Amino acid sequence: MKHITVIGAGTMGNGIAHVFAMNGLKVNLVDVSQDALDRAIANISKNLDRMVAKGLLTEEGKTTTLANLETFTELDLAVKEADMVVEAATENVDLKLKIFKQMDDLAPSKAILATNTSSISITKIAAVTKRPTQVIGMHFMNPVPIMKLVEVIRGYATSNEVTNKVMEMSRALGKVPVEVNDYPGFVANRILMPMINEAIYSLYEGVAGVEEIDTVMKLGMAHPMGPLQLADFIGLDVCLAILRVLHEGFGNPKYAPCPLLVNMVAAGRLGVKSGEGFYLYQPGVKELVVAGNFKQLN
Repeated sequence: MKHITVIGAGTMGNGIAHVFAMNGLKVNLVDVSQDALDRAIANISKNLDRMVAKGLLTEEGKTTTLANLETFTELDLAVKEADMVVEAATENVDLKLKIFKQMDDLAPSKAILATNTSSISITKIAAVTKRPTQVIGMHFMNPVPIMKLVEVIRGYATSNEVTNKVMEMSRALGKVPVEVNDYPGFVANRILMPMINEAIYSLYEGVAGVEEIDTVMKLGMAHPMGPLQLADFIGLDVCLAILRVLHEGFGNPKYAPCPLLVNMVAAGRLGVKSGEGFYLYQPGVKELVVAGNFKQLN
């Protein structure tokens, strides 16, 4: 595979494009917004500068990586030569189904269609295409240029050949791929999201405050980041969406999202992306400050 198309220029999409381009592949990055594409390229350039400063990449490597990237606002032009298309749009099932129908119509018949979904059924996505054997999950972790894991998720019809190709491609990117089967939340989020949800319940029920909960998990369980801070980093709206997929998929009340999480998302308190979640976030400020509504619990 030499030509990759990445759909979605947000945090995950630009990170995925960065990794492919840095490893010598030609990457077409697609978004409906030219502003989003411009921000993505600026972000990739900034991240490459950090790598150069740390001695992880040469200036020539940065120049070559950026030369491997091209941006598009029209999907048909971006996918016409693609060997693989990786969808990295918002975690919304209806949007993903719409995009996959378009990808299937426009991409070459040989192309593998991959999704970076963190929880939505690969089988359900594949069912809207005429090539279900070529549809697969390729769930990168955030931040993509740094995190090694890629969950490679086989749908009901995904072929062995396609699975092997994506596993090999992931290794060629310097990642560690783990093959899993298509059940709600796969492995990463099936285990992670109930833990985050339980941490939010512990706060909601007054068991402990934000800092106390995160400190217990960091110092007691050797987690690099507490579950409430991690939820802010992931995005509380994303956490809620994944929990709803788990709840609907398994029909088990243990996956029901905490009412506090539901209310925070409804209020627009989404974590880092909105500047406020369980903590407050300001540009250039690294220390964590507990959000006002939770200070009385500390």
